[in-house]
Amino acid sequence: MKPRVWVDRPLTSEALDHLETMIEGIVSNDAADLPGVDAVIIGSGVSADAAFMDQAGPTLKAIVRTGIGVDNIDIPTATERGILVVHTPDAPTESTAEHAVAMLLVLAKRIAGGDMSLRGKEMARSRLLGTEVRNRVLGVVGLGRIGRRVAEICAQGLKMRVVAYDPYLESDSAAALGVEMVDNLDALLERADFVTLHSPLTAETRHLIGEQELRRMKQGAYLINVSRGPVVDEAALARVMESGHLAGAALDVFEPEPPAPNNPLFRLSNVVVTPHIAAYTDRSEQGKWEGATQQMLQVLRGERPPFLVNPEAWPGRAQLISQSPQPRGRGSREQ
Repeated sequence: MKPRVWVDRPLTSEALDHLETMIEGIVSNDAADLPGVDAVIIGSGVSADAAFMDQAGPTLKAIVRTGIGVDNIDIPTATERGILVVHTPDAPTESTAEHAVAMLLVLAKRIAGGDMSLRGKEMARSRLLGTEVRNRVLGVVGLGRIGRRVAEICAQGLKMRVVAYDPYLESDSAAALGVEMVDNLDALLERADFVTLHSPLTAETRHLIGEQELRRMKQGAYLINVSRGPVVDEAALARVMESGHLAGAALDVFEPEPPAPNNPLFRLSNVVVTPHIAAYTDRSEQGKWEGATQQMLQVLRGERPPFLVNPEAWPGRAQLISQSPQPRGRGSREQ
């Protein structure tokens, strides 16, 4: 039998050719083709829960996530079943960091408001008064790959003062970036002129930024979220924005996605929104796809992939895979 791979989206001809040069079997985005697959490659739009794994069946060896977040995958269930969960955390870093910085500048320079003003939306000139960012304080919540890159761009390029909060990172690791670590989230919120969120979505970070945290931020501060929608309590953010406490907010992610058309944040001219496209760039997409397929092939060959989310599932898995069909050269596809 040939290894079979299920992909959650129609593939471009380039991506399909890339996959076909390395593996024989089915490439499909039809749920009816899930039973009997050896691996699946998914983005954020598929919930890989127990039911999904049941449908795939006992042949499923790997769930490969194109991107960083794995909150749409039931990792404990996958681990219990010996299914390896892999992601591609390096690929979206630069694009997502650039998007966060772009949103910061769009807010500070009132670019969205200026655009609307020239397109006929009546707006008082006083509402277009921007903020110069040099020497302002940027607060980075979550100093992982993306947070570090945002800190680097803003500290070295924009000459901002950067403070960061990350309970899993030692202060020494941030010093080389010119970043000052703070002991708690409240300390960051009280000091920052701009707060940018780069936390994964976990039980601890769900609604990490609620009404209490938003009102703890400085009067006239800005909030940027390119992490996960549920990290921010959107209803609370709408209330705080309507009260005038914050000068602006920029969101690339929402709860739920897609957001409801009547989301109250959409009515506010000082809220900038994008449809979860921070990592949707040419190089990021190429990097995510290449990283996903390479690691999937490693799993199917019985090799340990570099970005294994649940290493506790690895013992014994290599032996099981070695008894399964191995990926070979170019083959035909079924659709």
